[in-house]
Amino acid sequence: MANSKIKQRSLEADAVDSAAIEASSITNAKTNFTPGLTIKGDGASADGKITLNCSQNSHGVSIAGPPHSAAQSYTLTLPQSITNNYYLKTDGSGNLSFAAVATYTDDLPTIASLTPSVIPNDATAVVIAGTNFVSIPVVEAINSSTGAITVATSVSFTSATSITATFTLPTDGTYYVRVENNNGLAVRTSTAALTVSDDPAWVTAAGSLGSFDGNSSVGTINLVATDATSFAVTTGAVTAGLTFTTGVGTATITGTQTAHTEAATDSFSVTATDAEGQTAVRAFTITYSFGATGGIQFN
Repeated sequence: MANSKIKQRSLEADAVDSAAIEASSITNAKTNFTPGLTIKGDGASADGKITLNCSQNSHGVSIAGPPHSAAQSYTLTLPQSITNNYYLKTDGSGNLSFAAVATYTDDLPTIASLTPSVIPNDATAVVIAGTNFVSIPVVEAINSSTGAITVATSVSFTSATSITATFTLPTDGTYYVRVENNNGLAVRTSTAALTVSDDPAWVTAAGSLGSFDGNSSVGTINLVATDATSFAVTTGAVTAGLTFTTGVGTATITGTQTAHTEAATDSFSVTATDAEGQTAVRAFTITYSFGATGGIQFN
């Protein structure tokens, strides 16, 4: 076989297999097959393929046929010329041509600010100011500790510079915010710009803090709110003679009032503030009474 010629039309189908061809017995002068060369699979699991090796046969690139399960037959026809820096694309019928790489003319979106930047766990709308927003983008909050992604429950498009996203984030913490336009261009805040934390929660019930003898000390009245770092009287006032002291988690009222000489009730509101600046307001009253005064009663 090594010394005989293999000519077109003189070789029957499957007459020569790989075991019958000696090394180097078929050269470039002896492989002019017309109209084409078919590389068959092994009839079991290996697909037909052509491998182009390097000069040392240590590396190569293979072109393999589609698997039997694909049930596909098609021909890829190369273009007539080469165009520099273009890529090959098919027309769907197997005809290849060179095409230019598409470039985006759209600008990346940017995020300038979030309002508010501190929100509670329940559904809250956040206004996102920036540039190059496209209706309607996908907005996500990314937990800075766990990487967990929460998609905004709703997004409304105001303009290219303003959108509003509603978040429900049950886990306290800080979050990155990511905006992706419908053209695939996206931006994420460079820092965890959104903080999720519940407002301070009042423990002390609203309303009366008690009724006291106007001439005696009120002792110590505690006003308690969880997560509060400070307290302030924001409406009305604690009457003269009493001292209001702020603290972490608890504020106190102490002393003896000096403003009243007869029965009276003072009303005021206290605002509890947490570390994130969130607030909760509660209204209270303190009532003062005095012993019986006036003339002598005769029976």
